[in-house]
Amino acid sequence: MKPRNRSRMRIRWRISHGVMVMMLLFTGAFHAQAAGKDGFIEKLLKSRPDLFGQVLAQLDKHEVQILYTQIDRDGENKPHFLTYTFRFDPEAYFYPASSIKLAAAFLALEKLNELGVEGLDKYTPLRIDSAYTAQTSVEQDETSPTGLPSISHYVKKLFVVSDNDAYNRLYEFLGQRYLNETLWGKGYGNIRITHRLAIARTSDQNRNTNPFSFYDGDRIIYQQPLVYNPTQYSAPEPILRGKGYISGGKMYHEPKDFTRSNYVSLDVLQGLLQAIMFPQAVPEKRRFNLTEDDYELLYKVMSMMPRESRYPQYDPEEYNDSYVKFFMFGDSKDPIPDHIRIFSKSGLAYGTLTDNAYIVDFEKKIEFLLTAMIYVNENQIFNDDHYEYDDIGLPFLANLGRVIYEHELKRDRKHTSDLSRFEMDYQE
Repeated sequence: MKPRNRSRMRIRWRISHGVMVMMLLFTGAFHAQAAGKDGFIEKLLKSRPDLFGQVLAQLDKHEVQILYTQIDRDGENKPHFLTYTFRFDPEAYFYPASSIKLAAAFLALEKLNELGVEGLDKYTPLRIDSAYTAQTSVEQDETSPTGLPSISHYVKKLFVVSDNDAYNRLYEFLGQRYLNETLWGKGYGNIRITHRLAIARTSDQNRNTNPFSFYDGDRIIYQQPLVYNPTQYSAPEPILRGKGYISGGKMYHEPKDFTRSNYVSLDVLQGLLQAIMFPQAVPEKRRFNLTEDDYELLYKVMSMMPRESRYPQYDPEEYNDSYVKFFMFGDSKDPIPDHIRIFSKSGLAYGTLTDNAYIVDFEKKIEFLLTAMIYVNENQIFNDDHYEYDDIGLPFLANLGRVIYEHELKRDRKHTSDLSRFEMDYQE
């Protein structure tokens, strides 16, 4: 992606002034506070017309949705969550682009653990074969320390620079049916992952995924054959957007069809992130079967700057600190301060920008979850590269992150958060 081109949970809704406040109430050890005043995010945005006035004047056009979750720790450092939403609609379609990649990363690590094969883990070298039309094979990865591909290295590249091929390979390892049905089984219902990214493939080709071999020297540890999903996933109703689109160099003056495209609701995105950052604070069903080392890897690569990566090495002129960090810093190429870390997965395509982040300031001892999307496609034409990313989209998300951060700086807390769990060593 290139930014410029056993606890039970109840959800109760209260609607006031066109703004929904969602209260996630966890029974058991983690209880949300009262919801507070309705329209909190709306008031926050309206307090800064210099930053948000243009977008607020055209909310329907920009399709803005926001989820902001405050985190308060108790005396035992256990987190308690209070979520505010603005214009949240789980049925309103937006193209998630790369933001959906985090699900593949989490499940790929879990699948290795679930297989339970001796000698098989995320560092095991692998080969990917080609066994169906349009599939491509992989034997080497010159960007890895060993020169060989592995699940761990794909996970790293997926997060640090949102590498599309890395996501596609994890998609192929999981298989379309396993990927979706496992997520649905965990309770993440509003998600549908149907295709690879950045490469043109038919629905049939996306339902067929490559054979994999994991090996140690000359010894094969585990083999996975080509996997086919006989079910064609699609939205229950047609999703037609825009006025036209370009495909194969030809202009089509008709809406673009997203009926069989990837889909996820904003609350599922934040829920997936919360399950990784705070596994003990979500219902057991929604957790992932990960090892401590898996969590360490994820925390590191989800918050790593491209300049901190040795394998691969990234040109800082092209991959600046905010390359995939839209909140707070997305409108600037300046370095992100070391005491602030953003554990996130963003997405940008077809005029839609999405970011999904857990933001931490280790000096100020503040933390919060923020998930948002905005649509910027003035001419309603897809694939013409005329989107208002730099003029409207990135400034909106960056300013949103800063305003929420400034609010967090002033917000009273009974207990100081111990955030040492998320302090990583980024040296390689």
